[in-house]
Amino acid sequence: MKTEGRNAVLELLKTDKTIDKILLEKGAQGVLGKIFAEARRKNIRVQFVDRIALDRESTEKRHQGVIAYTTDFVYSDLYDLAGKDESLIVLCDGIEDVHNLGSILRVAECAGADGVVIPNAKGASVTDAVVRISAGAAEHIKVAKVPSINYAIDKLKDLGYWIYALEAGGESIYREKLTGKVALIVGGEDSGVKRLTKEKCDKVLSLPLLGKVNSLNASVALGIAVYEVVRAKFIP
Repeated sequence: MKTEGRNAVLELLKTDKTIDKILLEKGAQGVLGKIFAEARRKNIRVQFVDRIALDRESTEKRHQGVIAYTTDFVYSDLYDLAGKDESLIVLCDGIEDVHNLGSILRVAECAGADGVVIPNAKGASVTDAVVRISAGAAEHIKVAKVPSINYAIDKLKDLGYWIYALEAGGESIYREKLTGKVALIVGGEDSGVKRLTKEKCDKVLSLPLLGKVNSLNASVALGIAVYEVVRAKFIP
């Protein structure tokens, strides 16, 4: 759903509705600057674009330099995902592509994960496109939005989770006993898991790459990793 116009978006920011992102005209000042400041305070993703892009996106053709996108998807609290003695949570660190996020939700749901965590900003949200790409998995798996992935790591550690980053250059995933409370972090398509985030993890785990291509798609890598957790649960 789109909300257009300065006053309308300002009022939207006062509500508890989930705002996926805001498009702002480049060089925003005045009321637009106020919208930007409030969006940053609430960790909402903001993209600065040319007026022609806003004109193209606008339904009402009265955008006044700003369009906000909201979703009807109901997010869960982080603590709603956690708690079981045998638990798997997936954290997305900078997954921007909606196809990847949709595939990640599908993989996580099929593997019986307790939920997926995404950041308020700097990543894709659960849009209609993501729900469609997930092949219905988004309707069955809990998704929590948090201020940052590092925030989620701290909270999950307090709850007894072992935190693993999936990234090249780490220890072989096949040598790790992935039982108990496990949280797997999958990184963005280009940047991978951020350096500071990796430093907060208990371990960095890697998959062997035996061909000539030096990386796997994020959702593919996650699919292999989550089923290592499934295997550890059912094959002692």
